[in-house]
Formats: sequence, C-alpha cells, structure tokens
Amino acid sequence: MKATKKISFFRVKEFGKEKAIFTPQPYWNPYYAGIGLGLVLLAAFILMGKGLGASGAFSTIVSSGVNVVSPDYAKGNEFFSTYSIDSSSNPLKDWYVIEVIGILIGGFLSGFFAHRIKKTVDKGPNISIRGRLIYAFAGGTIMGIGAKLARGCTSGQALTGGAQLNVGSWAFMIFIFIGGYAAAFFVRRQWT
Repeated sequence: MKATKKISFFRVKEFGKEKAIFTPQPYWNPYYAGIGLGLVLLAAFILMGKGLGASGAFSTIVSSGVNVVSPDYAKGNEFFSTYSIDSSSNPLKDWYVIEVIGILIGGFLSGFFAHRIKKTVDKGPNISIRGRLIYAFAGGTIMGIGAKLARGCTSGQALTGGAQLNVGSWAFMIFIFIGGYAAAFFVRRQWT
C-alpha cells in the first residue's frame, strides 16, 4: 500500500485497479469543540432568544401526541398544558424539536465527512452487545427521568443554565458527575 495523500485517504493498487480507501479523521480537539459549542449557544441566544436543550423536544412531541388522542385531557393536565398545544399546533414549529432534528442531521453529516459512519456497538471486552444495549437503554431511561425531575436535560441545564450562572444548573451538573463516577465503580469491569 502506497499512501499518495495522508490527509483523508490513501490509494491502493489492487490487480491493476486503483481505488481510494478513506481513513477516519481524528476527533476534534476538545478545547476547540468547547469553544465551538459556546459559539453555537451564543448564536442560539441571539437568533432564537432561547438556549440549547433536548428534553423539551420530546415533551413537545409527546404533548402533541396526547393532544391528538385526547385534547380535553391534554388541556386539563398541568404537564401537557405547559407546552401550549392546541389542535392546530404542529410540533415542528417548536424551537427545541427543530434543534434536535438539526443535531441528528449535523451528527450524521459530521460522521459522513469524517468517514466514521459504520454499523457498530461500542463496548468493552467483558460485555455482550445485548448487555451493552440493555445498559445503554437503562441509563438513558434514568437520565430521561432525571431530566424531567430537574426540569431540563444535561444540555439545557449545563449549557444554557450554566451559562446563565443558574445555581440549580450548577448543582445539577455537580451531581451528574458525582453520579457518573459512583455508577462507573459498578460497571467498570465491562469496559476493562
């Protein structure tokens, strides 16, 4: 194999044919990524008048679904009524729903251009794929419940609330780290 370009791919001669094999790009420097995320947060405040967050998108979609099935129940329920839904409202008009769709599209495009799209499950050597997926689902469920109890997910609390120096958001993130380190003690053997 002779590398003709080291930036993103190298060329391989195979039985008289030449083909390009793309190699994955390195991950961004976390400091540059953090600066970029801060600029995205600032742009969201300036352009939309709202910060970043994801759990609100799921609440809006669920509230819209409940409103379609039972409008009277949705209007009478304190939780669902806070999302100001009515029969003519489309969840795609909500900033957080559009943001989450943009995150999915942006993540896919980033992976595509960095040549990192492949069907795989990241896991340690001591756990099966099924076990890894069960742990991921359980962890996501716990985080989702925690996000509703805390009135915001990690992006809403840590990024938006933290940038506004909200004491509750800082306390939330401190306990997220404490909980993460405490849970890591019990599941570390699956990764090492």
